[in-house]
Amino acid sequence: GKKRKGAEREENKKRNSRKTIRVKSLSPSTDVVALARKVVEECKLIPPSRLPEVEQLLYYLQNRKPSPAQGKGEPLVKPRELTPFEGMELNAEASITGIDDYVELLYEGIPEKIRGSALILQLARNPDNLEELLHNETALGALARVLREDWKQSVELATIIIYIFFCFSSFSQFHGVVSHYKIGALCMNVVEHEVKRHDVWREELHKKSKSEPENGSLRRDQEKALRKYHDLLAKQEQLLRVSLYLLLNLAEDTRTELKMRNKNIVGLLVKVLERDDEELLVLVVSFLKKLSIFLENKNDMAEVDTVEQLARLIPCDHEDLLNLTLRLLLNLSFDSGLRAKMVEVGLLPKLTALFGDENSRHIALCILYHISVDDRFKAIFAYTDCIPQLMQMLYGHGEEKIDDELISICINLAANKRNAQLMCEGNGLKMLMKRALKMKDCLMMKIIRNISQHDGPTKPLFIDYVGDLAAQISAEEEEEFVLECLGTLANLTIPDLDWELVLKEYNLVPFLKDRLKPGSAEDDLILEVVIMIGTVSMDDACAIMLAKSGIIPAIIELLNAQQEDDEFVCQIVYVFYQMVFHQATRDVIIKDTQAPAYLIDLMHDKNTEIRKVCDNTLDIIAEYDEEWGKKIQSEKFRFHNNQWLEMVESRQADEAEQYLYDDNRTDLFYTSSRILELPYCFSSLLSSHWFPLIPL
Repeated sequence: GKKRKGAEREENKKRNSRKTIRVKSLSPSTDVVALARKVVEECKLIPPSRLPEVEQLLYYLQNRKPSPAQGKGEPLVKPRELTPFEGMELNAEASITGIDDYVELLYEGIPEKIRGSALILQLARNPDNLEELLHNETALGALARVLREDWKQSVELATIIIYIFFCFSSFSQFHGVVSHYKIGALCMNVVEHEVKRHDVWREELHKKSKSEPENGSLRRDQEKALRKYHDLLAKQEQLLRVSLYLLLNLAEDTRTELKMRNKNIVGLLVKVLERDDEELLVLVVSFLKKLSIFLENKNDMAEVDTVEQLARLIPCDHEDLLNLTLRLLLNLSFDSGLRAKMVEVGLLPKLTALFGDENSRHIALCILYHISVDDRFKAIFAYTDCIPQLMQMLYGHGEEKIDDELISICINLAANKRNAQLMCEGNGLKMLMKRALKMKDCLMMKIIRNISQHDGPTKPLFIDYVGDLAAQISAEEEEEFVLECLGTLANLTIPDLDWELVLKEYNLVPFLKDRLKPGSAEDDLILEVVIMIGTVSMDDACAIMLAKSGIIPAIIELLNAQQEDDEFVCQIVYVFYQMVFHQATRDVIIKDTQAPAYLIDLMHDKNTEIRKVCDNTLDIIAEYDEEWGKKIQSEKFRFHNNQWLEMVESRQADEAEQYLYDDNRTDLFYTSSRILELPYCFSSLLSSHWFPLIPL
């Protein structure tokens, strides 16, 4: 030991070009000017011209706050005050002037090493001492060596030395010295080792508690083993806390964080989540939250039981722990697989129960919003207390602005039929409609629009509000609000509704016709106008009114402009489908427009829904108009027998070469249209089948 000590000192002397002056006589009553003069006189390395600087340094040292005594006051850096253990409870107060004596103790036995490192820790916990300790390579080198060699022998010693380096890690400018001595890698080894030790302890304790105590001595042994386990656990958790906190500080550098990831930091942290110590859990969840912002770390968390362990912490009485856990879950909820895991472990009712906590409500809403985005989970909300509480929150806002998260989750949930029914219970729809119309609230109207799309008991409730909604359809209103009101009306496929009266009373036909012009408004609004026309065209009188107004040519013009947009094309074809049901509009479409020709072109569209609606519409046209019926049948034959026709025409061309000069062989040149007239062609077998219309 003494040889190694001497070698270390010699090495440090060679590297150290500074001279340390111990000013032991400095006190509050010391004459700083006289002392500075004495220092300059005795130290030949300091020129007289530097006297003012020496005075300033001595004045700073004289007025510096002393290191806090052990056990008194709050520590200046985190983690919290370590629980004193044997060897750490010191009567003496550490002084920076005694650093050499403390280093001497690091070359003795374990108890002396604990005492020496504890005294240095007292100094390190005062940030004012860190600069001087930083330049004391002898002390730092000895501490790093003792930690490397003895950390497995004494948990107390490892905890104190890591705490010293943790004090340095609390300041970014000192991270270099922590990395220089490879303390981060040592801490990773410590955490991994302690996690494994904990598993062994639990296994041993489980074996002892599993056996039935037959006598008092065996019961006492079990109790003793349990007490020993808790004592060991308390010391281990102190070591884990300070080690992980140091690693968290070092993880400010993303390169260092990547090294930690390569050593499975995520797996170790999730394993520590099984503990019950709240302060340790706060630290672990904070670390995981920091890591979770990177995709690779999030993927690592998805591969282990992160969500299951976090679900265990909700709810909890520790406010900081609850807040951090929710924020970590919010980061993870951007992943669809992890959202599914949250639902699976029963987080929905737990998060709903947090609505009563003002501090947790906002984050809980954000997580639930992410879950509500997924159609797979919308129905599950109906089996919790979530929707009644959300509606209650909407009621409570009055005329104040509603939080975006609250109204967004309501919009998502209203897309589910059962959820929509729950929202309408009592006076739910009345309340929503009243606020939406009074405040011209577009987002509130989105909720109403989503509710209106469902068939069943909710749709007839809208009959009372058709007039209020129709009154909003005008050029003077904000376009976005008009869009939502129009979309709601377009969803109301109610047989008893007198659409002719609505169109006349609110003069809606001119508005609808004007908005059909390409570029007259945003595409979303124009699309809703087309859907609205399709809805009201179910009524015979309305269809006639629209046809007389010249809307059909406007729709065909719009079809030309939007032929690349499948949604527009499908809805326009649906309008034609509705109109060919009525005699008056059917005649207009067939005789006065080129709509059937457009429908024939769309008959083989790539979009399945467009093909279905086209087929249904053309079948009705073919039934009522013989000429168009033949054209439609011919086109269907051509499409279904395209390959055969190509083969026949190719063969005819080959045979024609043999009879090139024979004027009598005109039968070789049948066109595809004439093939239909041949007796061996059974075109009736090729007529398309009737497909049931799928509501749009």
